[in-house]
Amino acid sequence: MKFRLLALTASVSTALALTLAAPATHASPGPGVSWQAAAADADIDRYFGQAKAEKKPVLLYWGAKWCPPCNQLKATLFNRADFIEQSKAFVAVGIDGDAPGAQKLGTRFKVRGYPTLILFNPAGNEITRLPGEADAAQVMKVLQLGLSSGRPVKAVLADALNPRSSGKKLGANEWRLLGFYGWETDEQQLLPAEQRPATLLQLAKASEGVDAETTTRLWLKSLGALNEGKAPAEASAQAARVHAVLADPAQARAQMDVLTNEAPDIVKTLTPTPGDARNQLVAEFDAALKRLNDDATLSRADRLNALQARVDLARIDTGKDDPNPKNIPAALLAEAREQASKANREITDGYERQAVVTEAAHLLGRAGLWKESDELLKSALARSHSPYYLMSQLGGNAKKQGRKTDALRWYEEAFNKSEGPATRLQWGSSYFAALIEMSPEDTPRIEKAAAQLFAEAEKDPGAFYERSERSLKKVASLLGTWNQGPAQAAAVARLKTQLDSVCGKLDGSDAKAKSTCQGLMKKA
Repeated sequence: MKFRLLALTASVSTALALTLAAPATHASPGPGVSWQAAAADADIDRYFGQAKAEKKPVLLYWGAKWCPPCNQLKATLFNRADFIEQSKAFVAVGIDGDAPGAQKLGTRFKVRGYPTLILFNPAGNEITRLPGEADAAQVMKVLQLGLSSGRPVKAVLADALNPRSSGKKLGANEWRLLGFYGWETDEQQLLPAEQRPATLLQLAKASEGVDAETTTRLWLKSLGALNEGKAPAEASAQAARVHAVLADPAQARAQMDVLTNEAPDIVKTLTPTPGDARNQLVAEFDAALKRLNDDATLSRADRLNALQARVDLARIDTGKDDPNPKNIPAALLAEAREQASKANREITDGYERQAVVTEAAHLLGRAGLWKESDELLKSALARSHSPYYLMSQLGGNAKKQGRKTDALRWYEEAFNKSEGPATRLQWGSSYFAALIEMSPEDTPRIEKAAAQLFAEAEKDPGAFYERSERSLKKVASLLGTWNQGPAQAAAVARLKTQLDSVCGKLDGSDAKAKSTCQGLMKKA
C-alpha cells in the first residue's frame, strides 16, 4: 500500500514516452500532451518564462522510467482524453530523475519521491501538489480546482488554520484542495512532517459543515497519520464516521485511495489493542475493500491495491516483518494467486505491466507466497522495460527468506543492469548495503562495489544532490559501520583516496556539491 508511493503507486499515448534524457526540447512527437523535457535550471527558466508570457500555469512532473506508480500515472491519467485536452491550458514540463542535472532540479523544487506532480501559477508560485495515489478521475478534479483557483495552497492552509486572524472563510473548493493535497510528497513545503498528524486533525475539525466528502477525507487521513496507541479523544469519536464510510459503497469509492493505503493505520488508531472491537473493524474494512477489489470502474492497480490492503489487515496482529504469516485465510490466498496470475496473463502494455506486476509480486510476498512471487517476477523479466526493478524485488524476496547467496546475486545483477546515473547510484547503494549486511567478511567484493559507485559519481554532475546524494551518504555511513579491523581500514583508506580525487575534480563554483563530497568519508 505505501508500496504505491515508493518512496511513497501504463498505457500512455506516444506523446508521453518522455525521452527526458535527451536534450531539453519539446518532448516526443505524435498526438497527446506536448511534454517539454527539463534537465537543468536553464530549461526550467525558459519554460516558466514561456508560461508567464502565455499567462499559463505550469504542471511539473518528476518521475523515473522504472517507478511503478509513475507508470501507473502514465497508464491511467496522462493518456486520458480530458487530461490531454486540459493540458492545452498549461505548460507541461517533465523531469526524468536520470536526466543530467535532474537531481539538482530536485533540490530546487524540493521533490524526492517519484512521482511528484506540482502545479504552478504563471508567476512561478507553487499552487498545489497533486495526489498521485488518488485515482485518475479524482486527480483530474483536483487539477481543475487548482487551475481555477490559482491561489497557493500554502496561503489556503494559513487561512484554514487561522481564520480569525486572516478574516477569510474558505469555500468548499479550497477545502477540497487541502483534502486532496499531495501530503505524501509535500517534503515539508507546507509544514514539518512531525506536525502533519495534528494539522490534519485540526483541518478535519475546522472543515465540518463545508463539504462532507472533504471532511471525511481529512478525518481518515488524520487517523492514518496518527501514531498507534497515541490517538486523541477526537480520533476515537470518529469511529462512527469510519463505520459509516465502510458500510456505504459510494463513500468508500470516493475515499478509495485513503482506505486502501491507510487501512492498517486507521484500524490501529481506532482499536490500539487486539480484541473483538479490532476484529469487527477489520471485518468491516475487509468487506469494503472486497467491493473495491471487484469494482470495474477502478484501474487494475487500484483494485489490486485493495486486495493488498485486505492481506495487510489479515496479518495486522502478525509481526510487521514476519515472512511467513500463518493467519491469512485460504480464500484470500487463493484470490491473491488468481489475481496476480490473471494480471500477468492479460496485461500487454509495458507501462501497466511495470505498475501492476511489481505490485502483485509485493502482494504475494506479504501473503507469504514467496514461490509464487518469485515465479511472477522471473516470468515478467523479459517483458519489463526496467527489469532491474524486478531483479531488486527478487533480491528482497530472497533476503526476507534468508537465502543470502540468491539475494546478493539478484541485487548485484539489478545493479549491473540498471540504467541512468541516479538509478545506478540508488541500485548500487542497495547492493552495497546487502553486501555489508549479508557478507561483511568479503572485503574485496565490498571495496570493489564502493569503488565502482565512486567512479559512477565522478561521471555524474548531479551525484551530490537529492536521491544520488542520499545513495552516496548511505554507502559512506555503511563503510563507517563496517570499518572494524585492519583489512577494512586499509580498504576504506583506498576508497577515501579515490573519493578525494573525485571531489578535487568537481566544479569549484558548485560549493554544495564540493562540500557534500568532501564530507562523505568523515564518518568512515
